[in-house]
Amino acid sequence: MSCGLALAAATPGAPRVLVVAAFPAVDEIVRAALPAWKQRHPEVEVRIVSRELNDHHTAMITALSTAVHLPDVMALEIGYLGRFAQGSGLLDLSPPPYEIRRFESRFVPYAFQQASTPTGAVLAVPTDIGPGTLLYRQDLLSKAGLTEAELTRSWEAYVQAGVKIKAATGAYLLAHARDMKDILIRTGIQPGEGLYFDKDSQPLVTTPRFVRAFELARAVRRQQLDARVTAWSSDWSEGFKRGTIATQMSGAWLAGHLNNWLAPSTRGLWRAAQLPEGAFAAYGGTFFAMPRQGDPANRLLAWELMQLLALDRQQQLAAFKAQDAFPALLETHDDAFFDQPLPFLGGQTARRDWREAAGHVKAVRVHKQDAFAREVVDTELDKVLERGKDIAAALADAQRLLQLRARR
Repeated sequence: MSCGLALAAATPGAPRVLVVAAFPAVDEIVRAALPAWKQRHPEVEVRIVSRELNDHHTAMITALSTAVHLPDVMALEIGYLGRFAQGSGLLDLSPPPYEIRRFESRFVPYAFQQASTPTGAVLAVPTDIGPGTLLYRQDLLSKAGLTEAELTRSWEAYVQAGVKIKAATGAYLLAHARDMKDILIRTGIQPGEGLYFDKDSQPLVTTPRFVRAFELARAVRRQQLDARVTAWSSDWSEGFKRGTIATQMSGAWLAGHLNNWLAPSTRGLWRAAQLPEGAFAAYGGTFFAMPRQGDPANRLLAWELMQLLALDRQQQLAAFKAQDAFPALLETHDDAFFDQPLPFLGGQTARRDWREAAGHVKAVRVHKQDAFAREVVDTELDKVLERGKDIAAALADAQRLLQLRARR
């Protein structure tokens, strides 16, 4: 039986309680679904425990490892899913009574595959996804005499466009050279491979996609095309507000954030394009899961709540409209909302492009050491960018460190 907050469900005479642990935006999505839940189960209270993204996942790691303060349902962001999926803390949703595979065809394929393990277990249900997009300032491109096609033809063309943009406007091509690395290591992944490790837990960081990613990131820095600011910092948002950052590669949800709170004064100046060189990638995505050691008495109710959030067309569309949570549920993708012009993007019907991108993204195998691998690779890239370290040496050093850590 779960402990802490969830014990309220088992207290004699107390109302039945389901505890949902979530992070910002997802907590609001769950809250918005509660009226529909109350119609089905007026006798069951849903209690939402919300923490900031990193704090939430840290708390969930602790809860799963100690079986203390376990929620009935937990939200998980894709960047953390590997760490959870390769342990034994999450409940497998594939056997009865859940049988989640009967719903597999209703989800964007790559999202469902990301929640599946090589052994056939399905440890989470996808709820939203982040199809990758290139957001760019149309006014800055025009001043530089560039077209979208010239910006996106290839990654090398993208960098060269950055040279012209800076010469004509003074604006940086992108926030940080690391952004180039982050997208390029996500291109050309072979079936069955992960981002950093292959199916046998061997590191992949000396492969051509990492070499090219480091080379292009170095080219960006050498030509002083990045603002050297990190995502979500105040300098990052100021760069968008002031027009000193010309492009940003991210999930489609960033357009909503720019419009709603990051840079609303720039409405109409931005456009969205598919990523350069015909690349498709995912940035972000959310899943719901149940802890394996959670309260068994609450599991069927928790499963019903997860289905309401992830498999109900109206709830998925409501989350899309209110929180820019791009739906993982395929049956929402024919809704007229996808055809509406976006004023922030100069009237573009960009959701159609994002829908197309979602259909092209391939699932990437997750690994429990992905978060550590990212830290190692980022550290070595910093040595290349800041100290001029040789790329081959940097990647070889990263490879050795990951080989030592891979099987822990």
